[in-house]
Amino acid sequence: MPPLPQDEFTDDQDPSRNSAEADIGIVAALSMEVAPFVGRCLPVQSYVGDRFHVSGVLLHDIRIAVVESGAGANLAARATNTLIDGHAPKWVVSVGFSGALQPHLKVGDLVVANAIVDRQGKGLSVPVQMQSAPQDRLFVGKFVNTDQIVRLAADKQQLGESTGALAVDMESLAVARVCAERNIRFMSVRVISDDLSKDLPQEVLSVFGSTGYRRAGAVLSALWNRPSSWTDMWQLREQAVVAAARLGLFLRNVVERLGEDCR
Repeated sequence: MPPLPQDEFTDDQDPSRNSAEADIGIVAALSMEVAPFVGRCLPVQSYVGDRFHVSGVLLHDIRIAVVESGAGANLAARATNTLIDGHAPKWVVSVGFSGALQPHLKVGDLVVANAIVDRQGKGLSVPVQMQSAPQDRLFVGKFVNTDQIVRLAADKQQLGESTGALAVDMESLAVARVCAERNIRFMSVRVISDDLSKDLPQEVLSVFGSTGYRRAGAVLSALWNRPSSWTDMWQLREQAVVAAARLGLFLRNVVERLGEDCR
């Protein structure tokens, strides 16, 4: 795996530091989830390692390595190991979109995990020095991870009732487990991209697959079978863009605080 450039990532306060070493690693399933944050940083290098796209960026003097894993637990775990092997971050943050499981959560709300479990309730606690601030649309609580997209609002509501979780995603638990095994400090910071007010369009499963992989050919098929799906999919995309922008602003604050902890 190629190191980040020596001349760009040299720490004047510690000249002996490995030029590839990062303070913070970020794992996101999709580029659009992390693009607003990356766009606010100074780019250093971008490369493909173990088939994952990795970006090295600077926020002030904080070194950050960002890996785009693709959707699902297996890819997230592999990408996290790739990130740690290549850049030895002191912190790893799992970021991205999540579905609301509680009625008070709305699109654009920020959620931070203090525990992450699977459907059977098995998982990990996540120590965080952060509390819910509803006035700022920030909520701290349990996440649940599934192996497929939860499309129906009724299914999400039932999942929330059975687990007590705030939100659902498909990657956080896998990233957390790798970090626990490798003794790396961990956080999961997400933004609600779909809430309990309506179902996700049925075409989400045909276009992305139940596990989140995009199927390019299915887009045309979905439009052919239900032309009005374009409106639903476009609205979902617009929600995601707004949510990602809000996540990017919050993530900047999180990274700055974690960066201080790395000093």
